[in-house]
Amino acid sequence: MTTTLNRSKKVLGIEQAPPRHWVGDGFPVRSMFSYDSAPALSPFLLLDYGAPSEFPPALAPRGVGEHPHRGFETVTIAYQGEVEHRDSAGHKGRIGPGDVQWMTAASGIVHEEMHGREFTKNGGTLEMVQLWVNLPARFKKAPPGYQDVVGSRTPVVALAGDAGTVRVIAGAFEKEKGPARTFTPIELWDMRLRAGKVANLNVPAGQSTALLFLHGGGRVNGSKSVDEEQLVVLDRDGETLSIEAAADSTILLLSGAPIDEPVVGHGPFVMNTENEIRQAIADYRNGLMGHLD
Repeated sequence: MTTTLNRSKKVLGIEQAPPRHWVGDGFPVRSMFSYDSAPALSPFLLLDYGAPSEFPPALAPRGVGEHPHRGFETVTIAYQGEVEHRDSAGHKGRIGPGDVQWMTAASGIVHEEMHGREFTKNGGTLEMVQLWVNLPARFKKAPPGYQDVVGSRTPVVALAGDAGTVRVIAGAFEKEKGPARTFTPIELWDMRLRAGKVANLNVPAGQSTALLFLHGGGRVNGSKSVDEEQLVVLDRDGETLSIEAAADSTILLLSGAPIDEPVVGHGPFVMNTENEIRQAIADYRNGLMGHLD
């Protein structure tokens, strides 16, 4: 029987940041991957990185107004600035640096994402990541949900050799478990690595794994150099990672059990069949996903 124990994950590619585009009038982002271009990253569907951007003070909040989702989860990680959320299920929240908003659209939800009121008033630097996480077919019609993963309650683990830290948002690292509840096995770690240090990590074998370098750079498992705003995609075999930091680096690790089901998407809806997409569009138009007050 073949085993992957202690095998190093192979680097499949280093993806360059694509051109920036705007989401609404508040989020200039680069889409590092999407489900139609990176099926090897299942259960992850899309990753938008909003690199640091300066916003002047304003009278009205910028952002993305009322819009629907069905069939997956959105995970928004705040690095700088603040975002306020409200949705048709009655959830409201504000996230700032270190916080995470984990919204389960599932059977359908309508929400808005806007710059926070204080941020709008004072202006400042905004830096965010939004990740879309697929749901298995059996959960796509589950009730919508919402989790505020507050930075102050998220465990931080020091790496061996003074290499840096790992903030555990979801999954587990060493003996610490992240506070986010997930439908399928997912590891989501916000890492800070020190220049000249090496971090040796283990992730579950068989998972789709990628590393987003937000700041800094280095090498992954002996790869060529990786720069900031680049995505390292690794194979599913093996379970070990070695990251050599060439500079002080901020890195987001995402790793998850693949969902071996068809993926059919249309804008804010991701389902398993074309009929389900047509039904989602009809349900939204008929108000069955609710509206914002």
